[in-house]
Amino acid sequence: MSRGGRVVITGFMGAGKTTVGRALARLLGVPFVDLDDALAEDEGRGPRELIDEEGEDYFRAAETRALRRVLEEGAARVVATGGGAWTLERNRALVREHGCLSVWLDAPCELCLRRIGEQGGASDRPFARDPARAARLYEQRLDAYARADLRVSVAPDASPDELAAAIAASLASDA
Repeated sequence: MSRGGRVVITGFMGAGKTTVGRALARLLGVPFVDLDDALAEDEGRGPRELIDEEGEDYFRAAETRALRRVLEEGAARVVATGGGAWTLERNRALVREHGCLSVWLDAPCELCLRRIGEQGGASDRPFARDPARAARLYEQRLDAYARADLRVSVAPDASPDELAAAIAASLASDA
């Protein structure tokens, strides 16, 4: 692995960040961290509870603190961020400062929304409760996602292992 041995995966809700991240970590033989889990560990509450109880600003600040902690631990790993984490310049700067390769899982909006619905996750995802609002949010975030180092297109029939292999191949060619 290059870039300090860390990969940070971004993309919209339902793009497959956690699933692909776990598959990539298995393939590379490194630890995996889901930023939402790290955040819940730090705060004692998950993203939904933080957003509902404290508001989005508090949640985003807590998310940045969790990202900083995870990156400062320094072990080789794959990190899956929340869908909005990458939209903040301070988080992109942290990823750059720690020499990580950023990967955008570019899944079509319709696929993301379908997956969220199939997972029954709209109630657990505050920003997906209203599909029309979620679609607008998707469009708003595209420019930020496009700033990632690597873009991996997510086809509806692509398996997590196939996507992980495509990322690993790109890592190998950069080494």
